[in-house]
Amino acid sequence: MSRSVRSRPAVPADDAAAVASRTLAVVATSTLVVLAAFVTPLATTVATARDLGTGPGGQAWLLSAMSVGLAAALLVAGAAADDLGRRRVFTAGLVLLAAGAALTAAAGGTGVFVAGRLVEGVGGAAVLACSLGLIAQVFPLGPPRARAAAVWGAALGAGTGVGGLAAVVLDGDTGWRATHVATAVVTLLLAVAGRLLLPESPRPRRPRVDVAGPVLLVAAVTCLLVGLVAPRSGAGAATTTALLAGGAVLTAAFVLAESRVRAPMVDLGLFRVRGFTAALVGALATGAATVGLMSLLATVLQRGLGESLLSTTVLVLLWSAVATATSVGLRWLPGVDGRLLLAAGLAVSAAGLAGLAVLDAGASSTRLLPGLLVLGVGYGAANAALGREAVAHVPPERAGMGSGANNTARYLGAAVGATLVVLLVTAGAPAGTAEGLVAGWDAAALAGAGVSAAGALAVLALRPARR
Repeated sequence: MSRSVRSRPAVPADDAAAVASRTLAVVATSTLVVLAAFVTPLATTVATARDLGTGPGGQAWLLSAMSVGLAAALLVAGAAADDLGRRRVFTAGLVLLAAGAALTAAAGGTGVFVAGRLVEGVGGAAVLACSLGLIAQVFPLGPPRARAAAVWGAALGAGTGVGGLAAVVLDGDTGWRATHVATAVVTLLLAVAGRLLLPESPRPRRPRVDVAGPVLLVAAVTCLLVGLVAPRSGAGAATTTALLAGGAVLTAAFVLAESRVRAPMVDLGLFRVRGFTAALVGALATGAATVGLMSLLATVLQRGLGESLLSTTVLVLLWSAVATATSVGLRWLPGVDGRLLLAAGLAVSAAGLAGLAVLDAGASSTRLLPGLLVLGVGYGAANAALGREAVAHVPPERAGMGSGANNTARYLGAAVGATLVVLLVTAGAPAGTAEGLVAGWDAAALAGAGVSAAGALAVLALRPARR
């Protein structure tokens, strides 16, 4: 059923161009900050755990708490943005992200730190879910939106490098706290900029009334993600199985509830649209293969090869820089079919991931450089394509939901990928030694390459037949 929206007066072309430029600047910068906040604990886990007295089980939550908040809230935030206004939800997410960062910076124990990261995840979810919707709102479909999506993809890649660089620059006895303080300050400034500079989206006269959908979705995603983190935090097999089974049951209940409500939060009919499904598959594969593996890079290099935080960060920066440059460069190729670009990005990523399976005990981390450079090209291309495809196959008034669904797939994939990588890395024989870590890393890199290649084939298979 179509929903009428409030009409907007015509905007002069010069003013529209200025609004579009301001929107892209605020959205891209905010996306960068969310990704920087996301990766910060990857570089500072050792210092954070030492300062907070966190045991091995708790360290899994230091790394994963923001992922849980992100994936659980993304779709709900996107649907809320379509109904309540994207600028409103976007700026509220920035404020929430700042509050979570401040709480994390002040944490005196593991529980408070994890709570702060969960809040950061929910705030970051609102920012990411609204970002592509805001871009779609001010950039028309075609080359202008493709170029804007490439900038958004560049912000994703740059955020990873900026987060690692900030951890190095602020490194010290309390360096990990300083990075979270910096996140809080910058995010609050962005919230003010967003409130002043972003346009508000049209809202339906009759907002949807769907209570069961959001509740069931959050519960399902939370159970699934907690179940994936549970083995890494020392939980037993029975607890893990119960959580994953509960998540599966709640997911089925969510689908059933959404199929029966008149105005669902998620239009299940969109999953019959090949382009929408291809974008979800691409996001899932990118999260599981690339994000999942790279989340363990710092741990393997520092503990397996004895590398310093600085040398590890330099490698991540090079990967991030190549990904960013690739996304920006693709601004000049907006006419390329988005799904072909996504499949190519996943295929190149597969080659780069396979090129990371080159470690052995006593090796230098520079062996990873060729694979990381290739992976950067693939990751940058995939990010640019996903930024375009995530909202290309949904009605304009549901762009927030499309963005939320795509980012949910990415971070669910990242959670699954990180769990599998941990299992493979720690399964390397002899277990618990440097030799075991690097042997497990090589196996995980090859597995990631297989997942990325399978994702590329699936995206190609979901392309519509040529007429």
